[in-house]
Amino acid sequence: MKCAVLGDPIDHSLSPILHQAAYAELEMSDWSYTSTRVQAGGLAKYVADLGGDWPPSRWRGLSVTMPLKREAYELARSMSPRARLVGAVNTLVRSSHGWVGDNTDLPGAVAAIRERAGEGFSCTSGAILGAGATAASTGLALAELGASRITLLARNPGAAGETIEMISRHPSKPVVSVLPLDSAVDGVDAVVSTVPAKAQTPDLIDRWASTPVVFDVVYDPWPSPLLSVAPGVAVSGLDLLVHQAVLQFELFTGRPAPLAAMRAAGEKALASRESSMEPTPA
Repeated sequence: MKCAVLGDPIDHSLSPILHQAAYAELEMSDWSYTSTRVQAGGLAKYVADLGGDWPPSRWRGLSVTMPLKREAYELARSMSPRARLVGAVNTLVRSSHGWVGDNTDLPGAVAAIRERAGEGFSCTSGAILGAGATAASTGLALAELGASRITLLARNPGAAGETIEMISRHPSKPVVSVLPLDSAVDGVDAVVSTVPAKAQTPDLIDRWASTPVVFDVVYDPWPSPLLSVAPGVAVSGLDLLVHQAVLQFELFTGRPAPLAAMRAAGEKALASRESSMEPTPA
């Protein structure tokens, strides 16, 4: 059985390492997981070229990353309620009636926060740095964790309308507002950063590092500037990646995923990347 992650760019993806580690741990030698660059607009043709035979002789599941998540949403013959809520598909699973769309980013974010902050963690007020697609899924995760107030901090507040609308669709009906990125918000239980490491200025770090729960979706560089100084509960992009990959593995294979083995493989790969960037001694 074959699975793959698709996107553009894709060379940086840790997904093959995580899934292959799971196959090795469970001695699933007849499964493989690769990465393939698929540019925007190319997903439908790529999937069509895989064929539609059932039961599948080869292809079982696809992980879908940027910029293809909306294309995957349109391609899916059916989809899970959480994929409809997020408005994006990051997982395609082959079934007898075509490709089924799902979204593991939302439950993966919830699981990552609960692992680090505790199963009983409840969020009343949350903030998100950024206002793009990742802000939408993590904002929904904060709503899942109980946040009734969610503030987006955006470089361009006027462009945050779609993200506000998506988070507001959560059944709990959180109040969602938007402010400029350099704003301060009081009484926040958890902050999620979706901005790149280079945008994490000293002022931004000082403003948010002491929040009780700091979640940074960035995993390369690792740790990010924000997480490297956060004194409270720190949730990393690797935590998110591992938990969403665990859910994908289980959707693809129908077997419980070996979380510890997948995390260890991801940590090893990130450590290797960081060491390869260190200057060579003179």
